[in-house]
Amino acid sequence: AGLAKAAYFAKLDGQPVDLSRRLEQDAKLEVVTTKSPEALEVARHDAAHVMASVVQKLYPGTQVTIGPAIEDGFYYDFARDTPFTPEDLEKIEKATNEAIAQDLPFVRDEISMDAAVGLFEGMGEKYKVEIVRDIAAKGAKTLTLYKHGDWVDFCLGPHGPSTGKIGVVKLLSVAGAYWRGDAKNAMLQRIYGTAFFDRKALEAHLTKLEEVKKRDHRKLGPALGLFAFHEWAPGAAFWLPRGTTLYNVLEDAMRRLV
Repeated sequence: AGLAKAAYFAKLDGQPVDLSRRLEQDAKLEVVTTKSPEALEVARHDAAHVMASVVQKLYPGTQVTIGPAIEDGFYYDFARDTPFTPEDLEKIEKATNEAIAQDLPFVRDEISMDAAVGLFEGMGEKYKVEIVRDIAAKGAKTLTLYKHGDWVDFCLGPHGPSTGKIGVVKLLSVAGAYWRGDAKNAMLQRIYGTAFFDRKALEAHLTKLEEVKKRDHRKLGPALGLFAFHEWAPGAAFWLPRGTTLYNVLEDAMRRLV
């Protein structure tokens, strides 16, 4: 019973699969629990799906693109003319955690590439259609879908059993991102967030982020009178007298060591 409660996904012969996948042949089975960093990574991808579904409900007409898990969190890119505001992020975060609490199951399905194109064309998701066609061009015959409630997305998976297993989500920031990283393409809005299985772990992570901000050289340097930045050249540090002295001392010390 304890293992069943803690289980998040499984591995069959080393390949990650949903807990709902049928065992159709002899295989080495590994159950990955919420104590594993791998489970947290999957949960963060689950959170990205839930957040995207919430955004589309709150802001009709928004198109979705991609939403992977990343180090310490996740993001999802959205195509929307109106920029998201800090107030929007608070609203989305609250609705996302409410959606998680509904404990909706993640349901896996597999469809043909033609059916997938038709599905996302019918939904008006032009970015999804572009990705599906690219995948089909590489020789794929089927596409894996994951649905929770009435919202659907495609990805390789696996996903957790249900939204309720994700834990708690915190949205951190919003930034611009070009579609497929190409400046010639449309500018999208990327919402960054993170998720943890319990609030205590989330609070510890947020405290860590605040400590990192305090030690950011971009903040410490100007505060200590070492260097300054100018809006015309935000990537260049302009050394001040005190900073120049320190720089020369350190450079001389390094030269002596060599």
